[in-house]
Amino acid sequence: MPSLNLILAILYYIIAAIVVVHVVMDNRQPAKTMAWALVIWFVPVAGIVLYLFFGVNTRRERLVSQRQLDQLSKRSMLGFVEQQDLRLPEQHKSLIDLFIGESFSLPFKDSAVELMTDGYQFFPALLRDIAQARHHVHIDMYIIEDDPLGRLVSDALIAKARSGVEVRLIYDDVGCWSVKNRFFERLREEGIEVSPFLPVRFPSFTSKVNYRNHRKLVVIDGSVGYIGGMNIAERYVKGVKEGRRKGEKESRRAPWRDTMVRVSGTGVYSLQRAFLIDWYFVDRSLVSGKNYYPSPKPTPDPSRVGGESDFLQEQRQGDGALNPPSRSGGAGGGLFALLQTVTSSPVVPQPEIMQGYVRIILGARKYVYIETPYFLPTEPVFFALKTAAASGVDVRLLVPIRNDSWFVEWAARSYLREAQQAGISVSLYTVGFLHSKLMVCDDSVCTCGSANVDFRSFENNFEANIFMYGEEVATRMKQIFIDDEASSVALSSLSERIRPRFLVRLCESLIRMLSPLM
Repeated sequence: MPSLNLILAILYYIIAAIVVVHVVMDNRQPAKTMAWALVIWFVPVAGIVLYLFFGVNTRRERLVSQRQLDQLSKRSMLGFVEQQDLRLPEQHKSLIDLFIGESFSLPFKDSAVELMTDGYQFFPALLRDIAQARHHVHIDMYIIEDDPLGRLVSDALIAKARSGVEVRLIYDDVGCWSVKNRFFERLREEGIEVSPFLPVRFPSFTSKVNYRNHRKLVVIDGSVGYIGGMNIAERYVKGVKEGRRKGEKESRRAPWRDTMVRVSGTGVYSLQRAFLIDWYFVDRSLVSGKNYYPSPKPTPDPSRVGGESDFLQEQRQGDGALNPPSRSGGAGGGLFALLQTVTSSPVVPQPEIMQGYVRIILGARKYVYIETPYFLPTEPVFFALKTAAASGVDVRLLVPIRNDSWFVEWAARSYLREAQQAGISVSLYTVGFLHSKLMVCDDSVCTCGSANVDFRSFENNFEANIFMYGEEVATRMKQIFIDDEASSVALSSLSERIRPRFLVRLCESLIRMLSPLM
């Protein structure tokens, strides 16, 4: 008679076979299908548990109906229609049309943008804009830490709520797992509407733990907005203590390097639409009305183009609490650009931001420069990069020399060597941790946002990027990249990375096999 252990083993492999068939029938990318099948089959019990939490595909679900989308988009559509003499650059018309067709990401002209490259620029500007709010403050943030900076921002929000300003906050449940509930309850007690995104509670929503809202959006009075890669956390102004490795500079306690874009003008309408759709999803309340899409203020004096904002000038003169020396070329006020806010998520048919990256890279004629903290590229993006490099385009990639996740760092190493061998110039940032996500191409188009160049951002997360068209803003973004590149070392100069020992290479290759699942 068969033993109990044999019966249990047979039952397990029957269940495992059923789960593998489920993975195969999902018709996802072959690399991801094979990776999950191997994990499920060769990692008993834990493999199935991991798949239930991180692998179940939700791309076919629809979280917001088309009718609700139309209602939430009504005001932004009116703002789009009211634009006079809107001319799309012929060079990028197909890209703009792609975003309009896939996610109804409308282009808005003459929006003022200001590029910010550290927390000392972003957080004082954010606090000042919050202090000036008169009607509403909307924040959609992956992480808001319960640290001195997070409490400073929360105090500012509470002060506005007490004065009668509407304040709404979306935070990601997984991103804020380390934040105690008391932090958010304090905000709710003061009249702030606070909602977590896809809260993970066992056993419900366990399959959603892999699909996170990674967006970083702020909208104030419908006239000022922020989008980029910074969370609300002290690490962007203080840094974190870490050890040293070969090739790094003496101190690792530098603030995290990241990029945010401050937007004013009608371009804020697209940020507002993205927030209100997320708010409907988490709160099931339709927020709409003219107050959320106010008429744009008169266009600033064109003579200010290329200059700094009054606020940043004050900061440089010492009129601010956060006031270290700013990075050269880092910030710029008075830039005007045609822009689109593009969102992507696992519940839409196509990964819009990834499509935009591929379209820009394949259309490049002179150069493509990319910054990303995590480089685990999907096959379409990696193929586009290698194709551009082989065509004579100057393709440069900038990543941190050390990651905040050793597992992701080791998974990326073989990709970086492969990129180097394909003619892509790979540099490793050495001053703290590079968390910036940006791309600039041919002095004509650039993008910045929350999306990393990895499987998770392009396929699993809810992300938001701003795509900006115009020579002035693109050349300013290019200068940011060049400044960062000056604080880096070439991958080709690190022999232990280019020619690792056998066991190191084997470990890298084994971890790389799991990169589609990260």
